[in-house]
Amino acid sequence: MTEPANRPAAGEDPRAGGRKPRVALFVTCLVDLFRPSVGFAAIKLMEDAGCLVEVPEAQVCCGQPAYNSGDRRDTTAIARQVIDAFRGYDYVVAPSGSCAGMIRDHYPALFAAEPDWKARAEDLSSRTWELTSFLVDVLKVDAVCAPALNAKVTYHDSCSGLRELGVKQQPRKLLESVGGVELVEMKTPETCCGFGGTFCVKYGEVSTDIVSRKTEDIRETGADLLLAGDMGCLLNMAGRLQREGSNVKARHVAEVLAGMTDVPPIGESDGGEA
Repeated sequence: MTEPANRPAAGEDPRAGGRKPRVALFVTCLVDLFRPSVGFAAIKLMEDAGCLVEVPEAQVCCGQPAYNSGDRRDTTAIARQVIDAFRGYDYVVAPSGSCAGMIRDHYPALFAAEPDWKARAEDLSSRTWELTSFLVDVLKVDAVCAPALNAKVTYHDSCSGLRELGVKQQPRKLLESVGGVELVEMKTPETCCGFGGTFCVKYGEVSTDIVSRKTEDIRETGADLLLAGDMGCLLNMAGRLQREGSNVKARHVAEVLAGMTDVPPIGESDGGEA
């Protein structure tokens, strides 16, 4: 079977020492419960790029909800489980800037008073990446082999991915290689969508005002499709767009990059199980 001409190749990877890098997928709670297709898309993208991908069964939530609620005791207990679950992998990759940011930026500080665990947290931090950043910055992938998608799209930069991990150009670079995709930027692509995890629960009216401004910006682009790299943001924006009667659809960027757009857009039923 002939490989596609634009099939990406893995870059030089010092961790792997000439073998395929062994990568663990951090699935994330929202992907697991609401959008498993994103996990499968992430696996496809990394395998296409030359990785050996595994999904550790012992993984749990990254602890971000507890952390953002000020519950350091439970967050630390959760972090210990995550650190144990991802031992031995060259990389840990999440299709979420917020979960990857939690592990990379906040885990080491949780164990400031425990040198052994702090060292383990720092080790995991050094191996953890957001999906598009991993593909572009680590594996040096500059094109994907997705089928053409004739759509005008706009991209939302989630707060954690952008501000904690520097994820900005990586998804856009990969989208450039998908035939038929026209990227139209919002006026405020970097402005929060109002989700913020527990924020939207504690401050519902404020969250609704923020997301309403975001959806207005989305509609003004004339885009058919809204893309982002975090399911929390996407669920929030997709829900608001539907309540406003908008025809704009929403997908995780991994689904487009992997050519897995046969599943219904976020928030829409396929006629089977919800």
